[in-house]
Amino acid sequence: MDGTLNENDLSRVVAADKAHVWHHLVQHKPFETSDPRIIIEGKGMRVWDQYGKEYIDAVSGAVWTVNVGYGRERIANAVHAQLMKMCYFAQAAGSIPGAIFAEKLIEKMPGMSRVYYTNSGSEANEKAFKMVRQIAHKKYGGKKHKILFRDRDYHGGTLATMSAGGQDERVKQYGPLAPGFVRVPHCMEYRKEELGLGHLSGRDFGIAAANLIEEVILREGPETVGALCLEPVTAGGGVITPPEGYWERVQEICKQYDILLHIDEVVCGIGRTGTHWFGYQHYGIKPDFVTMAKGVASGYAAIACMVTTEEVFEMFKTDPSDKLDHFRDISTFGGCTGGPSAALENMAIIEEEGLLENCTVMGERMLGNLQALMEKHEVIGDVRGKGLFLGVELVKDRDTKEPVDEKDVVAVVGDCGAQGVIIGAANRSIPDRNNVLCFSPALIATAEDIDAITDAVDKALTKVFG
Repeated sequence: MDGTLNENDLSRVVAADKAHVWHHLVQHKPFETSDPRIIIEGKGMRVWDQYGKEYIDAVSGAVWTVNVGYGRERIANAVHAQLMKMCYFAQAAGSIPGAIFAEKLIEKMPGMSRVYYTNSGSEANEKAFKMVRQIAHKKYGGKKHKILFRDRDYHGGTLATMSAGGQDERVKQYGPLAPGFVRVPHCMEYRKEELGLGHLSGRDFGIAAANLIEEVILREGPETVGALCLEPVTAGGGVITPPEGYWERVQEICKQYDILLHIDEVVCGIGRTGTHWFGYQHYGIKPDFVTMAKGVASGYAAIACMVTTEEVFEMFKTDPSDKLDHFRDISTFGGCTGGPSAALENMAIIEEEGLLENCTVMGERMLGNLQALMEKHEVIGDVRGKGLFLGVELVKDRDTKEPVDEKDVVAVVGDCGAQGVIIGAANRSIPDRNNVLCFSPALIATAEDIDAITDAVDKALTKVFG
């Protein structure tokens, strides 16, 4: 590691962190007797902590973000140049990188037309929710305002997006939540018995799982349901790939009942699932809204986008004399120019280096490696995923599918970390179902990287479960 801080500097940094920084998702009580991990440097697929320990990062910044890897000088240079020319102006006006990136992005999204810039994935989803609510008032007298969301899906950490979140542990102690959000069942074939569909498989299961959404719509009243918000592949809820026939039927249902389809690509977007730029494009989906964040600029600058169709956009182009009829919303840092500047370079790197194709090839290799581990380790109940977005579900018994204890999943993650490989896991999300190991290496991963990651998992499973 080519670090720039000496030992005394690092001691000061650790002390300042412990005294003043409130980390995300972390219980701080242990820091009274131990130090938090501080990541000092990253290059390619590797990162280094304050002790100089090197890790292979198999989760792209711990939250599925750094798609093109660390240390991309051309992205940093592009952001620097833009910030020196024009760093920020409220998005009520336009900017050069904002216009150019919007054009490039729409080229990758046939059928979509307009890009609304915002700060984060959570906020991007909130913008779509607000549009649905405003459309309900503009067209349906406010009645068609309900937003459906799916069990196990996650859409953000604000009160509205938590209200549309299918992970009960994430919302515990944060209620009361916002009204008008209604849960529909998940589509996880491995857990199909939970849905009363244990007798079905393949396409038959996929169609039946989608029909469960229709049952909710009919129960609520189609005239009250404005939108359905789903991840194309469920992320933190267990890396759940949709069954055959599911998305085709979902679209039929939305069309039949005049329901807007909102696809949350905050995790899957910008190449994570391989071959295509977006997860929804694998399944022939024609959405009304697509939201994205994490991989849009690979974490080099903050940017999120809410993308919609010209048809939706036209609903808000009405009589200018009505001061309340347009989309009355602002996202302060949606006006930062660093985000779209970084996103342009990020997209160029993916194209020039063939990273969509690499993601597909390396994803197939990783899936094969994990399936081989399944033959070796009885504790692996299921392996699933798409591209470099994979999950391994751990169970005490393959016949009963009883999940392993969450502490054992944490132990596997910890042992991989001790070996110098950072992996992820579902945690503090779904009661008694936090038993899935999660993998999302950068799209630049090599065969050697993939093998090193799965070798570490193999050793950790042997150590924890025997």
